[in-house]
Amino acid sequence: MYSGQALKINYDLFDMAITEVILVNEQDEVVGRCEKMEAHQQPALHRAFSVFIFNQKGEMLLQQRAIEKYHSGGLWTNACCSHPMPNEETKVAAVRRLEEELGFTTKIDKVFDFIYKADFDNGLTEYEFDHVFVGEYDGPIVYNKEEVMNISYQNMGIIKQSLLTAPTKYTAWFHHAFPKIEDWWKQRYSDKESNFATL
Repeated sequence: MYSGQALKINYDLFDMAITEVILVNEQDEVVGRCEKMEAHQQPALHRAFSVFIFNQKGEMLLQQRAIEKYHSGGLWTNACCSHPMPNEETKVAAVRRLEEELGFTTKIDKVFDFIYKADFDNGLTEYEFDHVFVGEYDGPIVYNKEEVMNISYQNMGIIKQSLLTAPTKYTAWFHHAFPKIEDWWKQRYSDKESNFATL
């Protein structure tokens, strides 16, 4: 079971944001829909997305999830993540959620997807077909304090080291996604790789 900080569920806050998620098979084909809490209790494989944002230096934007989140509160992770609503395109949902959580929009592109499953100490399970998008942004960030506690741009090498030395600071899905995004990063920011390698 994945154990991190502040994983106690706050049902009242969760209930204010109840939505349905899209159930899929392992090929990401739609097989139904389900209320979000129920999908995390069963658990049922459902469609999700994760957005990774970098600045021009190649540093990754991290957010610290608000302590009141229904799981993984207080943990650090990628710029934003969530679930598309039924009948909503995944990329459209990713752009929407980026603005809702961090207060900005920028061009994003899908780079890969993966399936992961993680059990949490509060009895919930994330079982997701995760679509991963990337983008660049160097402007101001006015984040939603109901969703985000803090933000920070960090060097990829520092993040990689921290995932090894302080793994419980980060969300379960970030652990799964980081090696994959690292491979993409080394191609996109090849001119910055020397900084990454020396840390």
